[in-house]
Order: sequence, then structure tokens, then C-alpha cells
Amino acid sequence: MPEAVTPRRVGVFGGAFDPPHLAHQALLQSAMEELALDELRVIPTGQAWHKTRTLTAPEHRLEMAQLAFSSLPKVVVDAQEIKRGGPSYTIDTLRGLAQLEPQAEFFLIMGADQAAALTTWRAWQEILQLAIICVADRTDSTRASTLLDAEKLFPARFFHLKMPALTISATQIRATISARQPVDTLVQDGVARYIADHHLYQSI
Repeated sequence: MPEAVTPRRVGVFGGAFDPPHLAHQALLQSAMEELALDELRVIPTGQAWHKTRTLTAPEHRLEMAQLAFSSLPKVVVDAQEIKRGGPSYTIDTLRGLAQLEPQAEFFLIMGADQAAALTTWRAWQEILQLAIICVADRTDSTRASTLLDAEKLFPARFFHLKMPALTISATQIRATISARQPVDTLVQDGVARYIADHHLYQSI
């Protein structure tokens, strides 16, 4: 009798990455270890239907994500949402990944705020069928003790990651650059150089 093949464990982490920063890197490293992932796919958003502001051009965000994350073991920066065109929906991405690798187990990594809004996402119940929702709870967060709406309905499809209390946000970084202040303690060196070379975020 042939040995059962252990399914590959694939993490999926999407975001605008406008710009990517050190808290993103800490999350990826924690998720990789805590979830024992075989691969973690970082997927920059193409056209973000839920964002009220216009994102930086996708080619810049993709390049910054590659500079920030490509050197991390088992991390792959995936351009599929940017190449797809039109609004970026997580369900389309997960369907595509599941079609390519039907035997894999998928772990969708997101922040607590995103998880709280999950029931407003397109085909959110199918998302829960395709992936375990891995919620990044910072250690200083009170939300960790509060069940999310979707989690109350499908508790077995949720997992809570414990995150270091890094208070870094892309909004903060853009504002800091616009104020002509350094961001070398907030983003990777390669990302800081790219932002400077391409004069990004100088006015917001």
C-alpha cells in the first residue's frame, strides 16, 4: 500500500504593500514558523476595490515587494493579481491556486481588521472552504479575545497567530516620507533606496 502523501502547506498573504515594511516581514517570518509552511506566496493587490485612495503604480509595489521579501526562505512574490487586471478579489486568487495545486492546504494570512470585515468579502464562505483563515493578532491587541463574526459560524476554519507588537503602518511611512523624514528603521534598505530613487510618496 503506497504511503499517504502529506499535503503541501501553502500560505497566502495579500496586500497593497504600498510600501512593504518591517512589520510585514515579521508577520511572514512568524507565520512561516508557526504554521510550518512549505511555501508562502506574497501577492500584491492589483486594483483594490476596497481602498478609497489610489494606490501607487502596481509595477512599483511589485518591485518593492520583491526587494522586501524575495530573500526570505520559502517566500514567493506572486504577481498574479497585478497581471489579472480589474478589481482584485481574494476568492479569484484562491480558486486559481487551488486549481493549480488541488492537494495543497492553504492558509490565508490577514490582519485582525481584515478578518473582522471578512463577511463583507466576495464569496467569503467559499474562501473559508478553500483556506484556513490565519489572523495576525498583535500581543497588545484586545481583539484577540473577541470572536470574529465569521469565526462564530465556522470556528474550525480560523487560527490566531501571535504577533510581535510592531506598530508600523504603510500610512505612517508615507506620511513620514512626505514630511522629508527618514524611514530606514521602518522598511528594508532596498525598499528605502527604491522609494528614494523613484521619488515615491513625496506628497500625499
